[in-house]
Amino acid sequence: MAEENIFLFVPNLIGYARIALALLALYFMPTSPVPAIISYLISALLDAFDGMAARSLNQGTKFGAMLDMLTDRCVTMCLLVNLSLLYPQCTFLFQLSMTLDVASHWLHLHSSIMKGSSSHKTIDLSGNPLLRVYYTSRTVLFLMCSGNELFYCLLYVLHFIQDPPVLLQALLYLSAPVAVLKSGISVVHLVTAARNLAAIDRAERGARRD
Repeated sequence: MAEENIFLFVPNLIGYARIALALLALYFMPTSPVPAIISYLISALLDAFDGMAARSLNQGTKFGAMLDMLTDRCVTMCLLVNLSLLYPQCTFLFQLSMTLDVASHWLHLHSSIMKGSSSHKTIDLSGNPLLRVYYTSRTVLFLMCSGNELFYCLLYVLHFIQDPPVLLQALLYLSAPVAVLKSGISVVHLVTAARNLAAIDRAERGARRD
């Protein structure tokens, strides 16, 4: 039987397309908002399709899960870097958002792997109820992630529009609480993952003493 090429699985190919589109968006972002935001949004939209492909084709892999998470974290972080340049008065808030996002996901992923989970989206159902809903309800997860991305994308787009339409302003105000709530979830992520690691430490220290 021929060896499977994990790197050529359909969800991973979609992941590579997401990266290419994200790089294109970041290249245009400082000077050309239209191609930048179109490339960025298509890359974000494809995030839903790689998961669907993984489930329907039975091609879910640890590499794919890691590729997906790193793409999300890095691309959002780069958008926030650009927003810091466009809105220097809000730089601290953007830096705080980046730090919480990266640190919480890294610690959560590390603790999940140490507990034997195959993905950062697989959690112990007896754990934190907020994270349980966040990760087990695809609707909640989609709304939270898309609302957060929409808020930052609108901040970027509105910087280049002198008289923004009322609809865009309304969407900005509606998505702002989602972005704040997602940052709050990142704090819960961080605290829960730290407690999980501490529990692993206690168990290992107890085993050594025994």
